[in-house]
Amino acid sequence: MKDLQQRFLLIVNGKSAGNPALREAVEEQREAGMPITVRSTWEGGDAALFAEQAADMGITHVIACGGDGTVNEVVNGLMRVPHDKRPALGIVPLGSANDFATSTGLPLEPGPALAAARNLTSYPIDIVRVTAEANDKSVTQYYVNMTTGGFGAEITSTTPKTLKRMLGGGAYSLMGALKAWRHRSYRGTLHWGDKEQDASLLLLALGNGRQSGGGQVLAPRAKLDDGRLDVLLVKDFSSVTELPRLINELQNFPAEGEYVRYFTTSQFTVTTRREDPAWPLTLDGEACHYDRFCAEVVPLALRVLLPEDCPLLSANDRH
Repeated sequence: MKDLQQRFLLIVNGKSAGNPALREAVEEQREAGMPITVRSTWEGGDAALFAEQAADMGITHVIACGGDGTVNEVVNGLMRVPHDKRPALGIVPLGSANDFATSTGLPLEPGPALAAARNLTSYPIDIVRVTAEANDKSVTQYYVNMTTGGFGAEITSTTPKTLKRMLGGGAYSLMGALKAWRHRSYRGTLHWGDKEQDASLLLLALGNGRQSGGGQVLAPRAKLDDGRLDVLLVKDFSSVTELPRLINELQNFPAEGEYVRYFTTSQFTVTTRREDPAWPLTLDGEACHYDRFCAEVVPLALRVLLPEDCPLLSANDRH
């Protein structure tokens, strides 16, 4: 009876449309009675459009088949649908990093992942809305996992995709090591709560989830349903002699370290220096540049198919 009440739309990144394991998984689940419609993307924006149209098709579950970028685009499409009509989100990870799927404990192979999408319970989680300005234009985007700014975003956006696939998270570490010797400061004014601070940063991370860049844990205490952003600020350094201390703090995430600061807030705004270039950002791995941006939690905005013991759900907090 459960399957008769559910309809699944698989939105497949066009680059993965011929994936043999995915095709086999779809055939297997259809034979088992899972009602599946498949749509493949052709160009940017297709995944969001398909997700937005899903509710009018009677779809109850939209399954993003691709990497973190595909998941992000599907989330943006679903957020255009009224909350009471918004289908649940499932994920079949097919990307090079798959940070969100990995951190939530979802299966990483197409067969088990699609089978899980049929059987898992959906849990309400927060989504983060980013309102930003660039070149006198305002844009609004959403993300489910993490935004990184400055140095981290620069690494993600410049690491060749073939290298990402060959080395996984190691590709980001390699690019990070190469860039560490010629990085620039990211200067701006930070606002959160009743606080305001001028800063010169190496890295900014705003986590709804915990990891980015192919396995780099930047928000170790993040929860998907707590109404909070986990903020990591890494201050700039002037000499390589300071690196050991900075690295040590990055392993411990102090609330107020010499180089590292880690805290939570429901809203965080950055205004860059007028004379500086726009900051590079990545929203769930998708690169962009903004002069000013505000990240704000939209509490429990989307139901997502997750394992019962997902470590990013507050109910499973063992601390």
